[in-house]
Amino acid sequence: MMRLSWFNTVSLTLGFAFLYIPMVILVIYSFNASKLVTVWAGFSTQWYGELLRDKSFLDAAWVTFKVAVFSSTMATVLGTMAAYVLVRGGRFLGRTLFSGMIYAPLVMPEVITGLSLLLLFIGIGLDRGVLTIVLAHTTFSMCYVSVVVSSRLVTFDQSLEEAALDLGCSPAQAFRLVTLPIIAPAVISGWLLAFTLSLDDLVIASFTTGPSATTLPIKIFSAVRLGVSPEINALSTILIGIVTIGVISASLLSKRKVVRQRLDEQAAVRAQ
Repeated sequence: MMRLSWFNTVSLTLGFAFLYIPMVILVIYSFNASKLVTVWAGFSTQWYGELLRDKSFLDAAWVTFKVAVFSSTMATVLGTMAAYVLVRGGRFLGRTLFSGMIYAPLVMPEVITGLSLLLLFIGIGLDRGVLTIVLAHTTFSMCYVSVVVSSRLVTFDQSLEEAALDLGCSPAQAFRLVTLPIIAPAVISGWLLAFTLSLDDLVIASFTTGPSATTLPIKIFSAVRLGVSPEINALSTILIGIVTIGVISASLLSKRKVVRQRLDEQAAVRAQ
């Protein structure tokens, strides 16, 4: 087992400090009684109450959640279909163009993507709002889903599908009953990635949104331009808490699954 040198230890400590000390300071000052975020005036939870009573932040959070759910679901469906065609479709006319269009948003600057979508929506006369944000987020996040699902399909044993076809399944039934359950972890991972990207997006949403729909990142960015308020600290603390709980829960479930699998393997060995 390799031991950490003093250089690696110091580098690792400085790296974690650079990443997490600002978050710790933000969490601490979210409980500040003062309106000035740089002046400590005692412990208080009043800004969490102010945040829950702020209708503009609540509306922005609800719009962001709706957009993330719908766009990630659409991106997962389209991205899975695109991945299946790229991996199982073989050589077909226009394959290079199709794969290039799928993967273009991965390397395309978000400003270019947002501006092009804005011009498209204006050209077809579509009013900007929740629908246009959903379409925009679906466009740029489906490529991430396609990459994740493709990597799983490449290593998929096609003999399982062939066995299902030999037993009388149609291609659609073989995909639904055999392929989809096996690649489900990759599909779920793609959905979660698309959901996260939609929640975090600011640039593309700022081009495709309208006065009737404001996402949470846009609301926070607009508020920060006038100065950081304690409400934003409280909101950020809540988001950090949700992410932390999600990561810890996923880690515990993964560890529990590994332990159960190990116990099952030991039981199978003893049974022999």
